[in-house]
Amino acid sequence: MKISTQVMYAGNPKDLIDQIVSLESAGLDEVWVAEAYGFDAPTLMGYIAAKTERVKIGSAILPIYSRTPALIAQTAAGLDAVSGGRAILGLGASGPQVIEGWHGVPYTKPLGRTREIVDICRRIWRREVITNEGNYPIPLPADQGTGLGKPLKILTHPVRSSIPIYIASLGDKNVQLTAEIADGWLPTLFIPEKAQSVWGTSLAAGKAKRSADLGELEIVAGGMLAIGDDVEPLRDASRPYIALYVGGMGARGRNFYNDLARRYGYEAEAEKIQELYLSGKKEEAAAAVPSEFAELMNLVGPAGYVKERLQAFKEAGVTALNVTPIGENPAKLVEQVKEWLA
Repeated sequence: MKISTQVMYAGNPKDLIDQIVSLESAGLDEVWVAEAYGFDAPTLMGYIAAKTERVKIGSAILPIYSRTPALIAQTAAGLDAVSGGRAILGLGASGPQVIEGWHGVPYTKPLGRTREIVDICRRIWRREVITNEGNYPIPLPADQGTGLGKPLKILTHPVRSSIPIYIASLGDKNVQLTAEIADGWLPTLFIPEKAQSVWGTSLAAGKAKRSADLGELEIVAGGMLAIGDDVEPLRDASRPYIALYVGGMGARGRNFYNDLARRYGYEAEAEKIQELYLSGKKEEAAAAVPSEFAELMNLVGPAGYVKERLQAFKEAGVTALNVTPIGENPAKLVEQVKEWLA
């Protein structure tokens, strides 16, 4: 199992990336860069590429509605070139509040769009002449433009003709699609003990249609990492994060993370968290997060307990443990986990 970490969309990105350099020396395998509606991910990924030598660099995620399929492919190819073949393209549909509220485009047909974008990207990296019908007509039909468009292939030669594509997904149909066409899966708020009951059927259905050429599906999941006999209170630090997603990342009746919490068995708590959060009572919403939720999605506790959590994530199929190391020496924490995983 590899170990990775996340560069979130809050805080000073240069300070966060300086820490990535230290973690790379400690054995970090991958770094994931968030975007949301803050700084764009590719700029930060390029900066990481210039500051590091070995770590793989993934977007987590580029919203599929924010760029054309061709630009997504160009961006991934450019990052792969400047990083020496270390790029991972993480894609996701995001949600209607961000897509329509920030990008100003309709949140429509996420499954069909995702499938087409993945296919177009892979054909672009193989330097095929690109045409497409469906949600993204390429070239643009004459009756929708000047009529001067013609099929093209990417001018430059990508470092790799196949860049790994990971998809962030939570719903049944989206997870099934991920298991069918993606190189990897980026679930959020992942509780390993509950993963099979929530996603097992969808993963199996997608894998049944999966091309053997893709290999096994990579799964990136994890949480806070802290090791010690007195660190359990640090689990509470994840409560505002959980409350933000379960309560605030979406509207009533259209919040994928709230739906997930309910599927985990926290129906009443999910409803309460959302009601409090959307009423502006963020601290109360965080306090309403079930202790079990905060415990099981993180790796916080004495060494023996953290080893048990590592095994739980491994048994759930996680191939890259995505952690946020908390403590005075994050690099030492990564080194310790790498030693246990060896």
